[in-house]
Amino acid sequence: MTSPDRPDHPARTDRTAHHELRYLILAAQREGSRRLGEALRHLGLTPAQAEVLDVLAGHGPLTLAALGRLLVCEQGSPSRLVDSLVQRELVNRAPHQQDKRAVLIDLTDAGRGLAARLGEASDRLIDGMSAVLSGEDADTLVRLLRPLLDGTHGGHAIRTRFPDQP
Repeated sequence: MTSPDRPDHPARTDRTAHHELRYLILAAQREGSRRLGEALRHLGLTPAQAEVLDVLAGHGPLTLAALGRLLVCEQGSPSRLVDSLVQRELVNRAPHQQDKRAVLIDLTDAGRGLAARLGEASDRLIDGMSAVLSGEDADTLVRLLRPLLDGTHGGHAIRTRFPDQP
């Protein structure tokens, strides 16, 4: 069987399309991570550190467990990641007022200042995507990719952080 538009090539099967999709998602993630790393370099942050600051700016203060549930970059307890930000005095730990066993993670003044500058790096990435994909195309990709992540840690984190999306 050949493809009607390319008689010299075999027709694609659903399985072939899904196989290619798997690699396209992987390649897009790696390229996005590379570009984000470049955009953050002048701020002295890794993509994972930037995500912690971004989450705390929008949802903090949080316990370590609650922070971990909102992160896409790292599953489980992000304690080492938080430790690196505590050492840089970008976040701090404070006793939880209601639960004496828990500790709250929050941004310091320096962390808030740096979190405010994350928008610059994010805007550059979004501008690059917008040059290739329309807003409608981006909405379609979001709608198509979300079901692939349903029931996963990353899917839960994204739905929690972006609740107003369909």
